[in-house]
Amino acid sequence: MIKKSLVSVGALLMLFPTIAFAEEPSATQLNMGLDALWVMLAAILVLLMQGGFILLEAGSTRMKNAGHVAGKTIFTVGLASIVYWAVGFGITFGGDASESLNKIIGLGNFFFTPEISNSEGLPDSVFFVFQLAFAAVSLSIAWGGFAERAKLSSYLIFTLFFVSVIYPVVAHWIWGGGWLAADGAQDFAGSTVVHLTGAIGALAATILLKPRIGKFNKDGSANEILGHNQVFTALSVLILWVGWFGFNAGSTVAIGDGFFGFVAFNTQLGAAAGAVAALLISWLVTGKADITATLNGALAGLVAITASCAFVDPWAAVVIGLVAGVLVFFSVKFFEKIKVDDPIYALSVHGAAGIWGTLANGLFATEELSAKVGVGQAGLFEGGGWGQLWVQFESVVVCGAFAFAASFIVLWIVKQVIGFRVTEEQEIIGLDLSEHGTYGYPEQMKKAGTSV
Repeated sequence: MIKKSLVSVGALLMLFPTIAFAEEPSATQLNMGLDALWVMLAAILVLLMQGGFILLEAGSTRMKNAGHVAGKTIFTVGLASIVYWAVGFGITFGGDASESLNKIIGLGNFFFTPEISNSEGLPDSVFFVFQLAFAAVSLSIAWGGFAERAKLSSYLIFTLFFVSVIYPVVAHWIWGGGWLAADGAQDFAGSTVVHLTGAIGALAATILLKPRIGKFNKDGSANEILGHNQVFTALSVLILWVGWFGFNAGSTVAIGDGFFGFVAFNTQLGAAAGAVAALLISWLVTGKADITATLNGALAGLVAITASCAFVDPWAAVVIGLVAGVLVFFSVKFFEKIKVDDPIYALSVHGAAGIWGTLANGLFATEELSAKVGVGQAGLFEGGGWGQLWVQFESVVVCGAFAFAASFIVLWIVKQVIGFRVTEEQEIIGLDLSEHGTYGYPEQMKKAGTSV
């Protein structure tokens, strides 16, 4: 049987020699294919980070809301995909506007239809999927401010505005050829674009929603509302950590000379330093090595190194991660002290660390790496003067102000028109039952009753 098959194949190749040789790829086509494969793999890693967000939010909140957390995440990622395809991608990367208007907003490529195949360059379809995954991550960060008390309808409405306008405008300014890009703002994979924008959306939400029932006492002291599964939270951090290699290293959008490996190297160092610093500072301050602080430290290190992973030397990546780990610990304390209820610490992990990571480029970016990436210049400690630090500060302030104003206006209107927060009774029984009519843990909830 094998002999007959070999004879048949040989005969076909003799009769039709083009079968063997017609599609032999050129070096350019081969490189393009490898780049496309790498970026598609990175996009999948970033999309799988949604699994990390599900476990992070579910593990950090109470059992009575676990099913809601999982379900609304899948729903909002689906809705975000449609909205980004229809509008968001065009505002971020559309180039049909006039030169002056394009500094503020992109126009074009709405209801985006990519080429079926590309003869050169990264396929448009692959680039779209990669960028969509980033938009979905920023949206999931914003949900931290909604946790355990927002109506499901508010998730739907905020998704429409956040993915069509708020996130795309910020992304256009820095990544889509906008005015901050022209100024040389360095944000390689999104400490500001993705993380700060999402955190600022969470800040607007938690201000309007007010704290959860029982979080603060009349004297202003805080009660600890423990999440129901610390193992889920730890597993979420690991999933997000792995996904971050797609996030940062994938942003090279090429295999090329192996630069993506250097970016991944810095990413790992930043995350590791953040985890170690957070554990040590919590141990020093409280006398206990706090697990939650350690997990937050790892994520803060990842967030902080996201802007600078392609611009700094490895020693600076460690410093950036160490500072982020310490910063996130004290930031959590600060927000609790001013009575801001942040159930999954989005404001500290993604906001405070995102600001630090963006500013860190203005201190540690090297001339060699800035030239390689083709954005900005060296930082203050690398002989570049104050110029890059000012640009980084400018990008944080302007993007943060825009994201907050836009998010606050949208959510304030939602609050006035249809209501933003569930009723006290619904919050007490949990969003699983009040919003969906079922429990994420039906057997356990039946045993415990509805007062969990």
